[in-house]
Amino acid sequence: MAKVELSDFQKKFFAQGTGQQLFTAKEFEEGLAQAKAEIMAVAIQTTKQAIGIEREACARLADEYELPALAHAIRTRMQRAD
Repeated sequence: MAKVELSDFQKKFFAQGTGQQLFTAKEFEEGLAQAKAEIMAVAIQTTKQAIGIEREACARLADEYELPALAHAIRTRMQRAD
């Protein structure tokens, strides 16, 4: 990861802040918990989609090798898993 150089303004801002509290610790924790939940939801959905794509690719391979029963089983399992 590349090292990021801060401008003098940024260094001063981070060192001194604005002198105002932007949010409470509780609000921060609640926001952080919500963000984590949203990230997990996206990760779960993305994983499900990736598994579906992989299963369809496997079913297509089974079709190519003239294994229709296997292709059907893979596709049927895919539908039940969703």
